[in-house]
Amino acid sequence: MSKLRIAVLNAAHRDANTTRNFRRELDASIAEFDVTDGTVPDHFDFDGVVVTGSRSSVYWDEEWIETTKDWVSDAIDCGLPFLGVCWGHQLLADVLGGTVEEMGVYEVGYSDIEQTADSSLFDGVPEEFTAFTSHFDAVTELPPGATPIAENDYSNHGFRHEHVFGVQFHPEYDRKTARELVERKDLSEERLESILAEITPENYRAACPAKLVFDNFLEYVRDLETADAPAEASAEMETATASQLD
Repeated sequence: MSKLRIAVLNAAHRDANTTRNFRRELDASIAEFDVTDGTVPDHFDFDGVVVTGSRSSVYWDEEWIETTKDWVSDAIDCGLPFLGVCWGHQLLADVLGGTVEEMGVYEVGYSDIEQTADSSLFDGVPEEFTAFTSHFDAVTELPPGATPIAENDYSNHGFRHEHVFGVQFHPEYDRKTARELVERKDLSEERLESILAEITPENYRAACPAKLVFDNFLEYVRDLETADAPAEASAEMETATASQLD
């Protein structure tokens, strides 16, 4: 079976951890695009798209963000399946007509999250699970027609809208990424030490089931490809038959 062709829209401002993490977690043929310098694909010839996290906010008035939103909107209209993580989750919600706002608090560290609806994205993930989080912004109003699939006391942590999925948490993070992110933040010494103390092998292992969202998304994309194949073959046969009759 050939590997899926996945476009990764990297909004992490050249953070090497992001490239490493997503290449590790996505068992696919990856084409990575640094959207922060305005680079987006010039076509839609992919099986699916993943949008990463970012230190930016989706509502900032920056040209690269608008360029990314425009391409994502067109790709969704073309029927491409999407998975957004953190900023990517917020961007997809915004593009689809939802609302993203600053929360007024900063959720960071290993958090407890609860599934709120059945979704293939969470196949194999416990109904209540642990994942690393880091966000000031949140999806405060879901897009019309979207289904919430995960949440905690801070915010929505997952939604689905047709072939589009978003998760607020960071299933891709390893301990190195978590530590370096926390150390960059402007936190009180007490909170910094408290969060760093949580980044243990035990907590990382407890959060690993959340990584299944990547495999589950790819399986969803494969299923779409399989479902589309008979329809395409039928259309080709009808075209060939029509040509023979002409």
